[in-house]
Amino acid sequence: MARIRQTAIVGTAALAVLAAGVAPAYAAGTTIRKGTATAAAYSGNVQASLLGTATVSTSIGSGSCSESTMTGSINSDGSGLAISSASFSGDNGGPCAGSTSATIQTQNLPWTGGNVTYDAGHTNGRDATVTINNFSVKATVDIFGGITCEFGGTLTANGYNGDNASRPDTSSGDAQVGVQNAQVSKTGGSFFCPSTATVSATYALRGETSAGSGTYDQPLYVTG
Repeated sequence: MARIRQTAIVGTAALAVLAAGVAPAYAAGTTIRKGTATAAAYSGNVQASLLGTATVSTSIGSGSCSESTMTGSINSDGSGLAISSASFSGDNGGPCAGSTSATIQTQNLPWTGGNVTYDAGHTNGRDATVTINNFSVKATVDIFGGITCEFGGTLTANGYNGDNASRPDTSSGDAQVGVQNAQVSKTGGSFFCPSTATVSATYALRGETSAGSGTYDQPLYVTG
């Protein structure tokens, strides 16, 4: 039964971290740019793609997801981060790690009210913080008629420019969002579901060179 509960939350927590992060309230002085510290400002659609795996630990076990993508939009001053779509899975599009299948669904999209805030102090080596508000996800495990766990709220993440030596994945030159041991809280579902899950993951961030194209080939860079 512990394995069943673990499977139910793995995808849920991984999805929550795709857009990453709690930050301080939005502050003036942030600029999202087109790939370098001196490039033109960028405003428009953005995509976060999982680098490596997203891991989840709870009081009853742990697991991982290997595929995840989220899309949304942001203003050039770091305000107005909104998430319009998100997906996640295990290898080859299957369920996240676990012995039973789990269907993960997003709820209440779009998730609005987020922001990116430049960190002039570069706390713990980061360049910015990223906030995604109002996320809500549901995981249903295909056993005993379906065991459902719901999680929601706000998560915490650090933002890194692609030339930052402290970025989590130095093999990637993209801007990154790193979540380390962040917690998500249960908002509903079966009593089998844990009250919290601890999440670690890293995502690469890109925008569109051609607005509205759906091709995410524009590197991004955050400055103050």
